[in-house]
Amino acid sequence: MSANTIDAQMLARMFLSGARNLENKKDWINELNVFPVPDGDTGTNMTMTILSAVGEIEKLSEITMPTVCKAMSSGSLRGARGNSGVILSQLFRGFTKSVKDKEELGIQEVAAGIEKACETAYKAVMKPKEGTILTVARGMAEKARELAILSETEELAMEDFLKQIVDEGYATLEKTPDMLPVLKEAGVVDSGGQGLMCIMEGAYLAFIGQEVTAGGEEGQPEVLKYSYCVAFKIRPAGPLAPESVKEVKDYMTSLGEAVIYQTDSGKLRIHMHTNDPGLAITKALNYGSLSSVSVSNMHLDSEAERKEDAEIMAELMAKAAAKEAAQASVENKPVGFISVSVGEGMANIFRELGVDYLIEGGQTMNPSTEDMLNAINQVHADTIFILPNNKNIVMAANQARDLTEDKQIIVIPTKTIPQGLSALIGYVPEMSVEENEESMKEAMSLVKTAQITYAVRDTKIDDKEIHENDIMAVGDSGILAVGTAIDTVAVEAVDEMADEDTELISIYYGAEYTEEAANELAAQLEEKYPDCDIEVNAGGQPIYYCIISVE
Repeated sequence: MSANTIDAQMLARMFLSGARNLENKKDWINELNVFPVPDGDTGTNMTMTILSAVGEIEKLSEITMPTVCKAMSSGSLRGARGNSGVILSQLFRGFTKSVKDKEELGIQEVAAGIEKACETAYKAVMKPKEGTILTVARGMAEKARELAILSETEELAMEDFLKQIVDEGYATLEKTPDMLPVLKEAGVVDSGGQGLMCIMEGAYLAFIGQEVTAGGEEGQPEVLKYSYCVAFKIRPAGPLAPESVKEVKDYMTSLGEAVIYQTDSGKLRIHMHTNDPGLAITKALNYGSLSSVSVSNMHLDSEAERKEDAEIMAELMAKAAAKEAAQASVENKPVGFISVSVGEGMANIFRELGVDYLIEGGQTMNPSTEDMLNAINQVHADTIFILPNNKNIVMAANQARDLTEDKQIIVIPTKTIPQGLSALIGYVPEMSVEENEESMKEAMSLVKTAQITYAVRDTKIDDKEIHENDIMAVGDSGILAVGTAIDTVAVEAVDEMADEDTELISIYYGAEYTEEAANELAAQLEEKYPDCDIEVNAGGQPIYYCIISVE
């Protein structure tokens, strides 16, 4: 590789450096979210998306342009979480599709790749909105093309080329508040665009020899407290008791840091950093079989070491795959249902309405495209309806649909849990798939939702002054009400949603809101809306004191 080109080894280093820069700054990016809710997740979603691709690169036994590109594309596509993560995966998909057959990348090839990345990402979004990550990507693509044309007649170093593209990206990012009034009102730039620039900056720093380290600043190697990144799923033989879940959490926390737990249809996902992955895995085996096992040494630089690590993991994964294949096959039924949900109460309601597979997630943890694909594999049906129940999960569901070839997948674009419940009720077994798709979409369109939570920072949205710890009602398209008392805000939210056609008001109380409090709220609503039916249901959801639907 010359100083003016990028080979496969350098591309991998740039990608990994960009991923580390994003991971280091993910919490800051989360805070840029417009709505000051305690589940701001753009930084987390983009980080988990890119780390999925990082895991694929770290498993490579041979670093070539085709293998690196495949790892970047397939890893990010399957690991994509949230709208920002899906768009990021499409950017990688477009870039790698353009450059995968090249031995080295010069200015012309990189420019073409950036343009293809932008084009692919725009095509993946049904209604592209300016002032977002897409705008930032387009700004860099236009600059790349301009510089590529210039380089045909004037000498231009790759370092200068990359630096100017990064500078243009940041300049475009600074303009996003002028394109989206809601950003200007909240006093922030677009969080997805900021995440993309963290990746681009990290990649540029790697090219000039200042790779970003995990948890550290660029160009300043950090001594890592823990050596291994470990991830796996525990699949218990039966329901995992709460005390067992606590035992697992306490033990894993004692072994390391960055421990993430997520329950998913009875399985427990764990991601952590530790100095003894063996102890973590051995302990986990006491609670069930393991799958999706991944162990990577964050200190490894040797290709031989990486190859050995990859071989060990390949053996583990082969055993897991063999176990899956040994399971008895089940005959397909005509129609099945997959729903995203959070909270045991919500899960029970979905099960009662006939959902075959529940993906735990939603506001606090957006499931990935791979989570969707795994769910699709578990549902033995010719046609499967997916209910994302969150506007930030619809794109991941659509991506899973597009990656599925052996089943008909229909995504009903539900953006709240009440919409998902209404869509299920709108399903009529005697009707055709096409008729049911329309019926379910119509049913969800009749539902208005308010989610009651608290503010994590001071801001101004929709002409409403919001202060940290205020209670907010987040509606389908903005903030419905703000105040200091849950009941008062909830009633004001219903006042905003209800009209003369309203027949039913449903309250789903969360983990931090008691049944008694929910019944008191229902009594207030019954007095104010005597002609409406008022229902109270245990939701069990975190973060949101209660979710209220009006239909």
